[in-house]
Amino acid sequence: MRTVYFLFLFVIQVTLSAQSTAQLIEEIDLRNITPGQLETYWLKIIDNGLSQPISIPVIIAKGKNPGPVLGLTAALHGNELNGIMVIHKVLEDIDINSLKGTIIAIPGLNAISIPLHQRRYIDKEDLNRNFPGKEKGNRSQQYVWQINSKILSKIDYLVDMHTASFGRENTLYVRADLSDPKMEKMALLQNADIILNNKGVPSANDQISATRTMRAEAILKGIPSITIEYGNPQVFQPEIIERGVDGIENIMSWLEMTDNKIKVGTTATVCKKSYWIYVDKGGYLEVKAQLNQSVKKNDLIAVLRDPFGATIKEYLSPEDGIIIGRSSNPVNMNGGRIIHLGILQNADE
Repeated sequence: MRTVYFLFLFVIQVTLSAQSTAQLIEEIDLRNITPGQLETYWLKIIDNGLSQPISIPVIIAKGKNPGPVLGLTAALHGNELNGIMVIHKVLEDIDINSLKGTIIAIPGLNAISIPLHQRRYIDKEDLNRNFPGKEKGNRSQQYVWQINSKILSKIDYLVDMHTASFGRENTLYVRADLSDPKMEKMALLQNADIILNNKGVPSANDQISATRTMRAEAILKGIPSITIEYGNPQVFQPEIIERGVDGIENIMSWLEMTDNKIKVGTTATVCKKSYWIYVDKGGYLEVKAQLNQSVKKNDLIAVLRDPFGATIKEYLSPEDGIIIGRSSNPVNMNGGRIIHLGILQNADE
């Protein structure tokens, strides 16, 4: 039944694509777009089992004056949706006549998983762990290869938009290599709750053979890139989306793509590292720690109970830090997540 449903979805997709005013294209060619225009396309990525194109939505805003090409990508994981609405609202606000440079926006990278309400690709692979992909590889590798060659090759800067996954919730936080001045500035402009200093690239010995995230791949190509985590999965969160729009518009102002003033918000907490804490027994988990809460070593963060309500174990913070993310699913077996703990930049080693 799932296979029939999957094929049915893509018959619908192709039909809707044919009815849409958006043109189906094989490549993004900015030379074919008249300056001062906002255009929509379906960009073909692969074929399905019925020889029909599987395509992703692309919105291109090309200013009348030269400037950088800013890439905005959302929903590489199919259940991470807030970034889609951030992109929509950013483009609604664009004054195309005064825009300098170009925006290439992809409000929905994972065309397979979004309509199926699932995070991973059809072969159960995480696309954001498969870059650079392979031209003649398996299903997920070929999909990633197409993103790599058809999108990353066209941009000068990248903002990759994510959220927490099922069973978890996030603050609005940014992953960025703060040793790079451009990426540090892009991160600071988000007015996020937390900025996590994270290079996002493999070690030097692994750069050729290792798979990596899209952000890491972009950085290796010389593209300043950040990842923004916009809250929770499979929902639109208006407050998070509004803050996200402000952050992207701040980047555009900094790049001198617009004449808008930068909107200054609260100062983000900067973390030098982070890690998840897991349960080592099974049961019903009550997470006590809240998002963006500062915790001290040995503070109570969660209580695990058995089916009869008896306390199995209380979990304490192993060190001082701040709560970046947390579990929202009470049912946990061994290895279930409790909290994502960030360690502050100025914390003692």
